Amino acid sequence: MKHIGIIITDRNDPTAQAFQNACVSNNIKPHMIDLREKKVIIGESLSLQIADRDLQQLDVIIVRDVGAGGFDGVSFRFDVLRQLEQEGVPIINSPVSIQNAANKYYASSLMAKAGLPIPKTMVVQDTGNALNILDRMEDAVIKPIFGYKGKDIVRIKDGTIINNDGTTNDSELEGTIDAILEQRGMLYIQEYIANPGRDIRAFVVNGKVIAAIYRTAPEGAWINNLSQGGNESRCELSSYQIELCIKASRSVGTYFAGVDLIEELNGSNNGNGDKSLILEINATPSVAGIYKAWGINAAKYIIKNISSDL
Repeated sequence: MKHIGIIITDRNDPTAQAFQNACVSNNIKPHMIDLREKKVIIGESLSLQIADRDLQQLDVIIVRDVGAGGFDGVSFRFDVLRQLEQEGVPIINSPVSIQNAANKYYASSLMAKAGLPIPKTMVVQDTGNALNILDRMEDAVIKPIFGYKGKDIVRIKDGTIINNDGTTNDSELEGTIDAILEQRGMLYIQEYIANPGRDIRAFVVNGKVIAAIYRTAPEGAWINNLSQGGNESRCELSSYQIELCIKASRSVGTYFAGVDLIEELNGSNNGNGDKSLILEINATPSVAGIYKAWGINAAKYIIKNISSDL
């Protein structure tokens, strides 16, 4: 029997459970592994075990979630994954591809290098330049480089901060920019794309789009993430959108990924009537939205693809 390790932080997470069940249904032994429990003793040799489980003996490791927290802790857990990879254990997604996708600045750079359409993006490290950019863009969003689930995003339109529900925020803009800079040390500023009130999450596995959903924001809101109250519905992608998603996944090196597209209302098309732009890539995506909309079990699809190579 083959053995697959599943890196988790929450045993009750629906995606983690979906991977576990998919292993069982394919006659594979799943091992749920929380790297926060890992301790290492470095001496004449390096132990890569958790409890009595030798991680080097696993046939494959799938990364669902390494956990958040302080930089040192997260970095250590990625170091463990890299060490396992160096010892010959296949890691899916690879540590490098997860880090590529998680870093919005670097992911945007990789996608731009691959010639993929993304919103106008600028990065600055001081308030003066930030205010000038926001004035020129007129409508923009400031995102944390390592943000997730639509959290901590700030929208600024014509110098006014716009809350997620569409109402205005009376906070003073310069003070808000100063506070964000003090916390993060830089600003990742992206042009806000006027859209139909939705974005698209496509699930890519091994160079193929298996399904896509619309994520529609609650009425009046502008953040579409399901974790922020958005609703999922079926989406049929155009051939051009499918090509974008596959190329985006390839550009950051992921085996499977959630690729987010936005349909620009007022932009110029790409020669075929399509005005889609790539917002970002998630290398540890939830499978819940795709399953609710389509009944497609992406975890089962991933495990089936992996097991055929074991």
